[in-house]
Amino acid sequence: MNSERKMPLNWKILVLLLAMSFLMTASVIAQDVAVGQATATVQTPLTVTATAALAFGTIFQGVPVSIAETNASAGIFTMTGQAGSGISLYLQLPEYMSTATGDDRMVISFSTTDCAIDTSANTDPTTFGNGWVNQNPFNLPTGVIIGGASTQTALFLGGQVLPSVDQTAGAYTADVILTVAYNGT
Repeated sequence: MNSERKMPLNWKILVLLLAMSFLMTASVIAQDVAVGQATATVQTPLTVTATAALAFGTIFQGVPVSIAETNASAGIFTMTGQAGSGISLYLQLPEYMSTATGDDRMVISFSTTDCAIDTSANTDPTTFGNGWVNQNPFNLPTGVIIGGASTQTALFLGGQVLPSVDQTAGAYTADVILTVAYNGT
């Protein structure tokens, strides 16, 4: 008979499993994991306020009245947000003003120089600070920012009303809508 003893099968399996676990441990030790982060900071929300109406005052039939964008009666919109951030502006301008009952309307018009944008936090159209004057309200400039050192920019709007010679007496109004959005610049 053979004097060598044979290792039982159970022991062989156990030795094999131990050898494999050491090999797997070695490969796990050769790995590493890192955790990164994603971050974002949301800018200060924009606030747009119609501060003053474009006020033509009391007018006469058949006599046009114009208000410059630098006149005390100019319409004023203020925009507040993250200082130095780029914004895009769009004005929706009416073609007519109408009475409260809607039974009559009057022509309102805007020239290509009836708008000013002041980025110096000034809200008085008669003492313009810094920005753009004599702008086309139908094609507002690009590169507008919320005030450089402040958090406010103002838009001043002028225009003209053209009452007919038989214009119905009474108060006339129209909506002027300013849409403002951050543009990422």
